[in-house]
Amino acid sequence: MDNTQTICLLNDSFPPLIDGVANTVLNYASQIQHSGLQSMVVTPANPDADDQQFSYPVVRYPSIVTQKFEGYPAGVPFSPEVARNVTDRNIALLHTHCPVMSTFMARQLRQITNAPIVFTYHTKFDVDIEHIVKSKPIQLAAKKVLVSNISACDEVWAVSHGAGENLRSLGYEGDYIVMPNGVDMPCERATEEQIQTATNGYDLPLDVPVYLFVGRMMWYKGLRIIVDALARLKIENRDFRMVFIGDGDDREQIEAYSSDCGIRSKCIFTGAIRDREQLRGWYSRADLFLFPSSYDTNGLVVREAAACSLASVLIKDSCAAEGVTDNRNGFLIEENAESMAHCLTGMTKEIMLAAGNAASKELYISWETAVKAAMDRYQIVIARYHSGGYPRHRKPMEGVMKINGELMEALAKLSSLRHDR
Repeated sequence: MDNTQTICLLNDSFPPLIDGVANTVLNYASQIQHSGLQSMVVTPANPDADDQQFSYPVVRYPSIVTQKFEGYPAGVPFSPEVARNVTDRNIALLHTHCPVMSTFMARQLRQITNAPIVFTYHTKFDVDIEHIVKSKPIQLAAKKVLVSNISACDEVWAVSHGAGENLRSLGYEGDYIVMPNGVDMPCERATEEQIQTATNGYDLPLDVPVYLFVGRMMWYKGLRIIVDALARLKIENRDFRMVFIGDGDDREQIEAYSSDCGIRSKCIFTGAIRDREQLRGWYSRADLFLFPSSYDTNGLVVREAAACSLASVLIKDSCAAEGVTDNRNGFLIEENAESMAHCLTGMTKEIMLAAGNAASKELYISWETAVKAAMDRYQIVIARYHSGGYPRHRKPMEGVMKINGELMEALAKLSSLRHDR
């Protein structure tokens, strides 16, 4: 691949809005730059953005922040300004990480750049759609649009086999390649000093097992299973500390439920932790990572835990459990509180340490390794595209997109003028 070529990454979320997929795009962009190639990011506008901090260009297109989508910006996927920007760069490949607006934008840019599109499926969007939209007919229509958009890409990747099969369950009939994400933590435990700094001030007796959850505080992450299982341990007079790291719409309900179950005094709710070293300290202090989620498609937090030699308790056959062998590098349970409680009851310090050490050797993937594999595949996709190896796709409602894009840019400029007065 020519070093003057640019990989264009597209996603609906990007700092200051940060989530798992935004973190993925950040690491892709950085690793591509470090390799000697060029990267750029195309993402919806955000009034709080500070893009000067990045070593690669970030091109924003007009958007409206909607509470309906939990603060995510809804961008209009055609922007003459973005089109003008990409024509000044040698775009070799477009890599989109969101199946709706960002992929519409990628399809428009493919017409301008004659570059292939790779799409990565990160999230079980059927769950997200059902969470946001209550009407069954609208849910079906949304899934149809999503699948149609993905099918228009030249190559489709999934972050796990389970994620790919979830995409198939939505009606996608094409092929996909499993391309797992990496972890931006070194494969080593934090020092005792770092652990103390991260956990100082919390009630964590040395002789009491510490369980940890990291992620969005949403019921569909399996958090009811955790609380119910720990309530069973309390009835058996087993002491523990449960640390929940993260924020989300259901946090208040989860805290209230832990009180109702009589375990609130044994639970610590830290809120979201953005500092990666502080998070490493918590991973390194915990004895076991509890992640009974059948929603997550890749479970990056499981690999983050593994980086710190922390084993996980996972739902058998879930996406997050891919690569995990029960009682060797992790622990697999049925999707219920009784199974988790039984698993935790049988744990000893020695068993947890042995599984954690195995997890660090067998589950950890660095971002350098993950993106190197992706870049090797980029070369194959680019060569295949220009040799006619992919079908040509229709333009996505070009006239409508263009008019909407121009209107949004005009409104954005008008808003900016008013703000400056």
